[in-house]
Amino acid sequence: MYLLSRRSLLAIAAVVDVAIHARPAPVAAKFLAARHHLPPRHLETVLQQLVRAGILKGVRGPRGGYELARERRRISAGDIVRAAMAAASDENLPPVPESALVEQVIGPVVREASGAFLARLDAVTVEDICRRAEKTTTLSPPTVTSDFTI
Repeated sequence: MYLLSRRSLLAIAAVVDVAIHARPAPVAAKFLAARHHLPPRHLETVLQQLVRAGILKGVRGPRGGYELARERRRISAGDIVRAAMAAASDENLPPVPESALVEQVIGPVVREASGAFLARLDAVTVEDICRRAEKTTTLSPPTVTSDFTI
C-alpha cells in the first residue's frame, strides 16, 4: 500500500526516469511511457504539470523531450509530490465530511501526519533516488534511441 496517490507516484517515477536517461538527449514522453508500461496520454498531463512547477523542462523539436530544470540534488520528492497534488482534481471524489469531530479532531491529526510525511519526502532528493537506482540490478542501462517521426 502506498500513501501517495497514483499521480504522485507516477510523477516521482517520471522525474527520476528523466534524471537517469536524459543524457545526452532529452527523454521523449513515448519512451518514458513505454518503460513504465503506460499510454503516453496518461503521462503527458503529469509531465506538463512538472514543467509548470519548474521541475522539468520541455525541449521542442524532433529530438525533443524532457530534461530536469534543476540539478538532481535540488529537487526533492516533496517538491514533485506537491506539484502532482496541485494538479490533482477533486471533481470525482466524494464530499469531505463536515462535523465537529472532523474539524476539531480528525482534521488536525491528518494535517499533522501529512505534514510529517511531506517533510520526510522533502529530505529525499532525486539524486538520492538515482543513487539507489544505480545500485539496483533490475534497471537496464540507458539506451539512446533515435526517433525520426515527423
